[in-house]
Amino acid sequence: MTAKTPSELRDQVRGAVITPEDDDYEEARRVHNGMIDKLPSVIVRVANTGDVMATVRYAADNNLKLAIRGGGHSGPGFGTVDDGVVIDFSGMRGVRVDPNAKSARAEAGVTWGDINAATHAFGLATPGGIISTTGIAGLTLGGGVGYLSRGFGLSSDNLISADIVTADGKMLVVSEEENADLFWAIRGGGGNFGVCTSFKYRLHPVDTVYWGPMFYEVSETENILKFFREYIKEAPEQMGVFPAFQVAPPLPFIPEDRHGDMFVALVACWAGDPAEGEKMFKPFHDVAEVKAEHVGPVPFPAINAAFDDLFPKGIRQYWKGNYVKELSDAAIAEHVRHGPNAPGVSASMHLYPINGACKRIAPDATAFGHRDANFSMVMLAASNDPADDAKNIKWVRDYSDAMAPHSEQGGYINFMDDDDGERVRANYGANYDRLLSIKRQYDPANLFSINQNIVP
Repeated sequence: MTAKTPSELRDQVRGAVITPEDDDYEEARRVHNGMIDKLPSVIVRVANTGDVMATVRYAADNNLKLAIRGGGHSGPGFGTVDDGVVIDFSGMRGVRVDPNAKSARAEAGVTWGDINAATHAFGLATPGGIISTTGIAGLTLGGGVGYLSRGFGLSSDNLISADIVTADGKMLVVSEEENADLFWAIRGGGGNFGVCTSFKYRLHPVDTVYWGPMFYEVSETENILKFFREYIKEAPEQMGVFPAFQVAPPLPFIPEDRHGDMFVALVACWAGDPAEGEKMFKPFHDVAEVKAEHVGPVPFPAINAAFDDLFPKGIRQYWKGNYVKELSDAAIAEHVRHGPNAPGVSASMHLYPINGACKRIAPDATAFGHRDANFSMVMLAASNDPADDAKNIKWVRDYSDAMAPHSEQGGYINFMDDDDGERVRANYGANYDRLLSIKRQYDPANLFSINQNIVP
C-alpha cells in the first residue's frame, strides 16, 4: 500500500522522514551550494533500498517532484527541490572491498573520500573526482573525470554493475548481462532513469602516488598552456595533470609575501612507481621557474582531499563547462585574457585531460557522448559572501562565452549549472537519441526530472 502522507511514509520506511515541522529540517534541507535555498515538503534519509522503493512510489503516486541527493555537490542544487520529496542517501555510506576480485561495492551516499579510504587499505583505487566530499553517485552517472582517468578511464568506465530503483518503484540490477540497455544509459546519462542505490566498481593497484601543485608566475600562462598542450598528447597514461589558475592561499609552502597573488599552476599526479616521481615531474620544472610547490609521495586518498578547504559545504558556487578537442593558440589567448582575473581563492579554471584510456572505449559503448574530446574544461567561482555572487557569476559567464568558439557545443553534465537547460542535447552528444528512447521506456512520466533532464 502506497503512503499518502508523510506520517504514513514514516510507518513504511526505516530511515528518518523529515518535514518542515521537525527540529532538524533546516540542517537537512541544506546542500553544498550555499546559493541554493529550497524548501522540500519531505526529506527521507533512506536506510536501505526498500526505503528508496517506498519513497519513489510515494512521490509518483502523490504527483510530487522528486530530487535525489548523494553527496549533495550538484552545482544547480539538484539534490533538493521546492515543495517536493528528497531522497537523502547520507545514511547509506557502506563500502565493501573484495581485494581478490579487485572490486568494491559502495552505497549511493558514499563520497570519494569514503571509497578511497576503504580501497586504500588494500592498495587499490578506482577513478574518482578531485574533491573528497563529492558523492560517487552523481559523478559516476555523469561520466566521472579525475586524476586517474588517463590511466584507467572514467568512473563510469569502471562500473561493473549497479542497483537501481525505477519509476515504478521496482529494483533492478543492471550490468552488461542484466538490463544492459539501462546499464548503458546510466554510464553518462545522469540521473534520468532511476535511483541508483549502490555501485560496484573495478579497482586498480594504486597506493602511494607522487602528487602536487606547482605555481608559476601568471605571466607564464601562455608558455604553460602551450607546453601542456604538447606534453599531454604523449605523456605516460599514469600521469594525470591539469593546468589551473589559483590565487595563492595562506599555506606554508607559499612565500608569505605572495599570499593572495594570482598564479598559473599545474597540478600533477603520477600514479606509477613513486620512486620515479621526481623524474616524471622534471618537465614541469623545466618549462618555467616554479615559484612555489608542494610535491612528493603521498597516499592516494590524501590528494582527493587537498582542495576540500577551498570548497566547504555552504560556499556559494557557480560554474560552466565545455568539452575541448584542441587547445588552439586562439583558445590559449582567451585563457590568458580571462583566467588571471579569477575573482578569489575559490575561483579557477581547470582543464582536465580525457585522452589515454578514456579514448579506448568506443563512442557508443556507454552513454558518455564525447569520446572525441581531449579535455573537459570547468570555470568555477565560489565565495562565502553573497555580495560576491554577481562578480563571480559574471566572470564565469564571460570566460565561458569567450571559450565557446574554441570548444564543442556540449559540456560535461556535472559542470552544468541551472541555466544550461538549452544545452542538454549537445551535452549528451551523439548518444542523445538512444538515451531519449530509454528514458521513454523507463520513465515516461519524467518522475526523475531534477537533473540535466532528458524530457521524454
